[in-house]
Amino acid sequence: MKVVFLKYAKQELDDATQFYELEFSGLGRRFREEVKNAVSRIVEYPEAWPLERGDFRKCMLHKFPYVLALFS
Repeated sequence: MKVVFLKYAKQELDDATQFYELEFSGLGRRFREEVKNAVSRIVEYPEAWPLERGDFRKCMLHKFPYVLALFS
């Protein structure tokens, strides 16, 4: 499975990383690591999350209030 971040999702990821880094030094890096771990879980188990609507699934991050949307 190939994971691709859409243009706006990439921008939101960058913005959130900067925000967390401004809040606390190193928190932006931890946020990116959490996203990376979620992407690894998605690649390994792409059908682990229930279908929401049609071919849409969502993977919630464990430590941050963000969701990665999955489209099959």
